[in-house]
Amino acid sequence: MALQPYAESIGISMTEAEYLASEPDSEVRHEYIVGRAYAMAGATTNHNRITANVLGELRNHLKGTPCEAFASDTRAKVTKDYYYPDVVVVCNHMEEKGITSTPMIIVEVLSQSTRKRDLTTKLLQYINLPSLQEYVLIEQDIVRIQVLRKRTDWKPEEYSLGDSITFESINLTLPSEEIYDRVDNKEINEFRQTKFV
Repeated sequence: MALQPYAESIGISMTEAEYLASEPDSEVRHEYIVGRAYAMAGATTNHNRITANVLGELRNHLKGTPCEAFASDTRAKVTKDYYYPDVVVVCNHMEEKGITSTPMIIVEVLSQSTRKRDLTTKLLQYINLPSLQEYVLIEQDIVRIQVLRKRTDWKPEEYSLGDSITFESINLTLPSEEIYDRVDNKEINEFRQTKFV
């Protein structure tokens, strides 16, 4: 039976042990939430560009430090649930089989199929991780980035075109246009046209 993306599915019931045993050999990645495995939807080109841009900048910045940035094949473990963040920064400790329960930064690129979960279920679980310092949510259809920081009691701060976003926990500042490099949406396309006139 083919699993559907979790926005359209009730998931498949299984134990945590069954999930951990079956996921490494699965052709489709699954998030495991409250005893059910949900197949993940495929990402758009814009989603992949944003993820690659953020990952590349983080990796370059973290060279020679105890911290590493990983792409969406790394799972974040929160109690007995498992999620695949789009980008995660881990310092000093990475568990086996690409699973971490100690992320410092989590980045999610929002889409129609994931937005609700990213802004509710995942948000509430992520901010209860003792190690997490920043949770970053990036829109793909417009230039909007939301950053929630432990330092400010998870109060959201929004950034748009022309702003710079600081990943405080690793002392990295990126202009929003770098995060949206090569992304195809109306707002960033208009910005590029005015920049090169």
